[in-house]
Amino acid sequence: MVTTDPFSGRTVLITGANRGLGQALVEELLHRGAARVYAGSRQPLTHPDPRVTTLPLDVTDAAQVTAAAKTVADLDLLINNAGISTPEPLGDRESLDRHLAVNLYGPWALTQAFRPHLTTAHGAVVNVLSLAAIASLPIMPAYSVSKAAALSLTQATRALLAADGVRVHAVLAGPIDTDMTRDLPVQKTPPEAVAHAVLEAVAAGTEDIFPDPWSAQLTESWAGGPVRKLEQDNAALLAQLT
Repeated sequence: MVTTDPFSGRTVLITGANRGLGQALVEELLHRGAARVYAGSRQPLTHPDPRVTTLPLDVTDAAQVTAAAKTVADLDLLINNAGISTPEPLGDRESLDRHLAVNLYGPWALTQAFRPHLTTAHGAVVNVLSLAAIASLPIMPAYSVSKAAALSLTQATRALLAADGVRVHAVLAGPIDTDMTRDLPVQKTPPEAVAHAVLEAVAAGTEDIFPDPWSAQLTESWAGGPVRKLEQDNAALLAQLT
């Protein structure tokens, strides 16, 4: 029996698509038969596959976000992958502001800009977060704070966009073998393996995704645990108050 990949013929936008996990997601989606992949990047980017459309997209630049939303006519899947991680001390307010601008306000801005597209398509949002959103990594405090905030944003967006038929996924990944984690003395997972696992989980409808051996240890306890139950109970208040 021949089955069609759920991403076949779909239109996807990926931020931070020029390297690391973003680049791996582009290639995985092309392999799965995506009709159009918009590759957003702050850096100049070219791709030989005609299905890839590159977009100049700094997620902290409101004008570029607005321009991207006008360029993209329709969209099935938004992957908020762009992120930064630098090791300044917690007392560095400028570092915290930079991390929040990219890792929190970036996904917020993209999701708001493309909400009409995703509502029309009954599409999905994928926010690439980190295990640091659950348990802070003190050697990267601003990164951890921003990812924890982005997890809360993801949970709120998940509840609020459900009425529009839009699904919202969180990728709670362990260390991925990219430039961002080059100096971390820990085992890392190849970005290609993470990209495959993320899309498999999105296709399966999994909301909170643990896509690598390090993070996968939390899958079972998280899915049936008290934090997930509290999120669902809080989301249920929407129906009672509207």
